[in-house]
Amino acid sequence: MNNDMKDLIKIFERIPDERQSGKIKHLLCDVIFIAIIATVASCDDYEEIEEYATENEEWFRKYLQLPNGIPSHDTIERVFSWINPKLLTSCFADWTSLISKSSIPIKVETEEGTSKQQGIIAIDGKTMRATGSSEKKAMHVVSAWFSEDKMVLGQVQTSEKSNEITAIPELLKILDITGNIVTIDAMGTQTKIANEIVAKKADYVLAVKTNHVSLHTPIVEFFNELDKKLIEEYKISHFHQTEKGHGRIETRDFYITDQIKWLEPNTKWAKLTSIGMVVYKSEKNGKANTEVRYFIASIPANAELFAKAVRSHWGVESMHWLLDLTFNEDRRRNRIDNSAINLASLLRLSLNILRTAENPRKRPIKKLRKTCYKHIYMIDDMITKALRAKQD
Repeated sequence: MNNDMKDLIKIFERIPDERQSGKIKHLLCDVIFIAIIATVASCDDYEEIEEYATENEEWFRKYLQLPNGIPSHDTIERVFSWINPKLLTSCFADWTSLISKSSIPIKVETEEGTSKQQGIIAIDGKTMRATGSSEKKAMHVVSAWFSEDKMVLGQVQTSEKSNEITAIPELLKILDITGNIVTIDAMGTQTKIANEIVAKKADYVLAVKTNHVSLHTPIVEFFNELDKKLIEEYKISHFHQTEKGHGRIETRDFYITDQIKWLEPNTKWAKLTSIGMVVYKSEKNGKANTEVRYFIASIPANAELFAKAVRSHWGVESMHWLLDLTFNEDRRRNRIDNSAINLASLLRLSLNILRTAENPRKRPIKKLRKTCYKHIYMIDDMITKALRAKQD
């Protein structure tokens, strides 16, 4: 018997069971655990979850009580439609913290010596398109992604993308971001959000676009006037990257400075320390493209650290693409009560579990899911190894 796994399952016992006591045939934590494991193993709807659990009932009985056998797909669907999404997300975050490889801030060598920096937590939103109908808009999910483990830490829902401004503070409340760098696209570049990040003893790198004219215009003008003399005068740190592959040449130049007393009104932003610019150039088949992006930050003027933060944020977009490609998230029509946001949690937690797998052949996540379908003990091995590694 694997007591580590049973302790992990107990995390979900914190969720109160609101069903009528006389009608309960299946324990709530049993239903949730079955759904998680089956989703890892390539099951994409409730009927498939029931079928998979029935075929592997002996394995599930190692960890679950199952007083009345495997729950039906209707029962599983009903459970996920009424569970409080905030409670499920909280349990999801605790589960992820137990199986993730990294929990200690990462040390980065800088010109000034060893710095006590920081993993990157990228926050970004994604619309679950199939959850919309003629009566309501599709649900938008804002997720926090930890770059060091390539895992999702948690998520909250909004009714549309414009509501990310209110969703991000809600997400920050349920996450432990202490000692890390939080990156957010321009939609979340708000003084209140910056204040909350700093209050939780974290740093930020926030994109700046034309939605903040008072910041965007002077920062653009400042970097447009740069020459070698100004770079030395303003102690601008620079980091250059070049990548070649698939017939494409890509270069990225990262510039950051902490000489920003001239920037007004910088006092509105908690711990505003530096401003940065990224110049991205690509060339393929003789066609060149240039993109320039601007940022405010509470981190030191270290271009390598700045580059790490910016590039890590692009990883959350890859995660969104993976959810569609591997888990068919955009095609799932879950619209009843809380089912859509709880499904989002289920998919992201399943992705996190798959990320813990030893994968020397670098098999795609989609293939790993199919392998888990054939060999359920592979999931057992994945989770227990992750737990033991974290304990060691």
